[in-house]
Amino acid sequence: MKRKRSIEKEIEEEHEEIKYEDTSVRELLTMMKDYSELITDLAYAAIVFENTDLADEVGHIESEMDKMMYLIRLKSMLSARTLEDAERLSGLLQVASAAEKISDAAEDMVGILNMDVDVRSILPHILKEADEKIHTLKILNDSDIAGRLIGELRIESFTGVRIVAIRRRNRWIYGPNGHSELASGDIIIVCGVDAGFEELKEVAHGRLSWNEVIS
Repeated sequence: MKRKRSIEKEIEEEHEEIKYEDTSVRELLTMMKDYSELITDLAYAAIVFENTDLADEVGHIESEMDKMMYLIRLKSMLSARTLEDAERLSGLLQVASAAEKISDAAEDMVGILNMDVDVRSILPHILKEADEKIHTLKILNDSDIAGRLIGELRIESFTGVRIVAIRRRNRWIYGPNGHSELASGDIIIVCGVDAGFEELKEVAHGRLSWNEVIS
């Protein structure tokens, strides 16, 4: 409970003052869409691995989503000059609201880690119906994806597996993008179909080359 109060205090401080930012509604919606995908994956991973670091990041992302929702509402009010403007912006607000609800649900999901509940007892029921699974994977020294960029490898395109987060020594990289480099010793959290994970595992452990996967 002490850890939970500490995280709640951090989020309250983040919300003390939301400064107006000169960012377009389109850019804000794009960020909310990307964040809604990331926060869902992180919440899923947090529960599967009972990882409080991932759960804390879910809380921070949810806080950022609230800020973006506030800014979109503000920009919409400033932009609407006619009935047509208001109707057009109303549709955008519905999209933003849907993304915010996803982030709220993700935060509710990780709240189970603060309850006196045996998460392991309910996991089989959660995972049974899932098409995509969450896994952890370590990149070994002799893997030929070590030292290469995620965008260069196009891992999700070839395997159907996306990298949700990277644990590098004592720090986390959440939502890595195409410019993020993989390194030997990295522990990655991935989400995807089992067949794609098994292929990626073979490469990460140096038993298969990346060229063999994409050829």
